[in-house]
Amino acid sequence: MSKQEGTQQLPGYLEVTNAVNSHTEEQKKFQLFFQKANVPATQLCPVRDIMARLSDKWSMLVILALGGFGTMRFNELKHKIGDVSQRMLTVTLRNLENDGLLTRTIYPEIPPRVEYALTPLGHSFKEQIAGFANWATAHTEEIYRKRFSDS
Repeated sequence: MSKQEGTQQLPGYLEVTNAVNSHTEEQKKFQLFFQKANVPATQLCPVRDIMARLSDKWSMLVILALGGFGTMRFNELKHKIGDVSQRMLTVTLRNLENDGLLTRTIYPEIPPRVEYALTPLGHSFKEQIAGFANWATAHTEEIYRKRFSDS
């Protein structure tokens, strides 16, 4: 039988495995995230600021749409997303462009043609959202069962 990582052999051939929880390092990482995010309202917190800006449903849907369908014009994007207002989509696109997650290309035609596409930074964020979307898909039934149960 081979020893597991963290196992020491003591005199008398007893094997003892450290009781250190494997979650300890991950917990420390999340505690550090929380520590960085838990600042007074008067201070700028990059974790809160960026997460608030990018985690709203319209930003995530825009990133997923552009990631899944590629470069699109405004009305194509609005049609793919469905229930977003023109103003909200405009604000979301402007914010994502200002944050460097997408590009807005204007073609000098009549009428002007404007296309939106993900930048490399946007593609890297899309991969993070995909993990969340996969998790949500895998747990939809369980969550809905709990959400809509009579208890």
